[in-house]
Amino acid sequence: MCLGFPMTVLSGDGAQAICERKGQAESVSMLLVGAQAPGTRVLVHLGTAMRVLDADEARAIDDALDGLAAALRGERFESFFSDLIDREPELPAFLRAEK
Repeated sequence: MCLGFPMTVLSGDGAQAICERKGQAESVSMLLVGAQAPGTRVLVHLGTAMRVLDADEARAIDDALDGLAAALRGERFESFFSDLIDREPELPAFLRAEK
Protein backbone atom coordinates (compact mmCIF):
# COMPACT_ATOMS: atom_id res chain seq x y z
CA MET A 1 0.00 0.00 0.00
CA CYS A 2 1.26 3.47 -0.85
CA LEU A 3 0.38 6.45 1.28
CA GLY A 4 0.61 10.15 0.61
CA PHE A 5 0.65 12.66 3.43
CA PRO A 6 -0.65 16.22 3.45
CA MET A 7 2.17 18.65 4.13
CA THR A 8 2.29 22.44 4.36
CA VAL A 9 4.74 24.40 2.23
CA LEU A 10 6.99 26.60 4.38
CA SER A 11 9.31 27.96 1.68
CA GLY A 12 10.80 27.00 -1.65
CA ASP A 13 10.75 27.37 -5.41
CA GLY A 14 9.51 25.42 -8.43
CA ALA A 15 12.02 22.62 -7.88
CA GLN A 16 12.23 22.10 -4.10
CA ALA A 17 10.37 23.26 -1.00
CA ILE A 18 10.63 22.81 2.71
CA CYS A 19 7.34 21.29 3.84
CA GLU A 20 6.07 20.49 7.33
CA ARG A 21 3.77 17.87 8.82
CA LYS A 22 3.14 17.51 12.55
CA GLY A 23 6.32 19.36 13.50
CA GLN A 24 8.59 17.48 11.07
CA ALA A 25 10.09 19.46 8.18
CA GLU A 26 11.60 17.92 5.06
CA SER A 27 12.73 18.85 1.60
CA VAL A 28 10.11 17.96 -1.03
CA SER A 29 10.39 17.92 -4.82
CA MET A 30 7.90 20.37 -6.36
CA LEU A 31 8.57 19.44 -9.99
CA LEU A 32 5.08 17.93 -10.52
CA VAL A 33 3.11 20.82 -8.99
CA GLY A 34 5.39 23.82 -9.52
CA ALA A 35 6.17 26.57 -7.07
CA GLN A 36 3.57 26.99 -4.32
CA ALA A 37 3.07 29.81 -1.85
CA PRO A 38 3.89 29.25 1.82
CA GLY A 39 0.85 27.79 3.59
CA THR A 40 -0.27 25.75 0.58
CA ARG A 41 -1.12 22.13 1.40
CA VAL A 42 0.31 19.46 -0.92
CA LEU A 43 -0.01 15.67 -1.02
CA VAL A 44 3.49 14.23 -0.62
CA HIS A 45 4.46 10.69 -1.60
CA LEU A 46 8.06 9.47 -1.37
CA GLY A 47 9.46 13.00 -1.13
CA THR A 48 7.51 14.39 -4.10
CA ALA A 49 4.51 16.71 -4.02
CA MET A 50 1.97 14.88 -6.18
CA ARG A 51 -0.78 17.52 -6.18
CA VAL A 52 -2.12 20.60 -4.41
CA LEU A 53 -4.85 19.99 -1.81
CA ASP A 54 -7.63 22.27 -0.64
CA ALA A 55 -8.13 22.63 3.12
CA ASP A 56 -11.10 20.23 3.28
CA GLU A 57 -9.34 17.44 1.41
CA ALA A 58 -6.16 17.85 3.47
CA ARG A 59 -8.23 17.65 6.68
CA ALA A 60 -10.08 14.53 5.47
CA ILE A 61 -6.80 12.78 4.66
CA ASP A 62 -5.29 13.80 8.01
CA ASP A 63 -8.41 12.52 9.81
CA ALA A 64 -8.26 9.20 7.94
CA LEU A 65 -4.58 8.74 8.80
CA ASP A 66 -5.26 9.61 12.46
CA GLY A 67 -8.18 7.16 12.45
CA LEU A 68 -6.01 4.41 11.03
CA ALA A 69 -3.37 5.05 13.72
CA ALA A 70 -6.06 4.94 16.44
CA ALA A 71 -7.44 1.65 15.06
CA LEU A 72 -3.95 0.13 15.04
CA ARG A 73 -3.56 1.14 18.70
CA GLY A 74 -6.90 -0.55 19.51
CA GLU A 75 -8.59 2.78 20.24
CA ARG A 76 -11.94 4.08 19.01
CA PHE A 77 -11.55 5.47 15.50
CA GLU A 78 -15.08 6.12 14.23
CA SER A 79 -15.01 9.87 14.93
CA PHE A 80 -12.14 10.29 12.47
CA PHE A 81 -14.42 9.12 9.66
CA SER A 82 -17.39 11.41 10.32
CA ASP A 83 -17.74 12.07 6.58
CA LEU A 84 -18.65 8.38 6.10
CA ILE A 85 -21.13 7.95 8.94
CA ASP A 86 -24.83 7.76 8.01
CA ARG A 87 -24.31 7.48 4.26
CA GLU A 88 -23.74 4.80 1.68
CA PRO A 89 -20.21 4.51 0.27
CA GLU A 90 -19.77 6.01 -3.20
CA LEU A 91 -17.23 5.34 -5.90
CA PRO A 92 -15.17 8.33 -7.01
CA ALA A 93 -16.56 9.93 -10.16
CA PHE A 94 -13.77 8.55 -12.35
CA LEU A 95 -14.68 4.96 -11.36
CA ARG A 96 -18.44 5.27 -11.94
CA ALA A 97 -19.90 3.67 -15.06
CA GLU A 98 -21.28 6.08 -17.61
CA LYS A 99 -25.05 5.72 -18.09
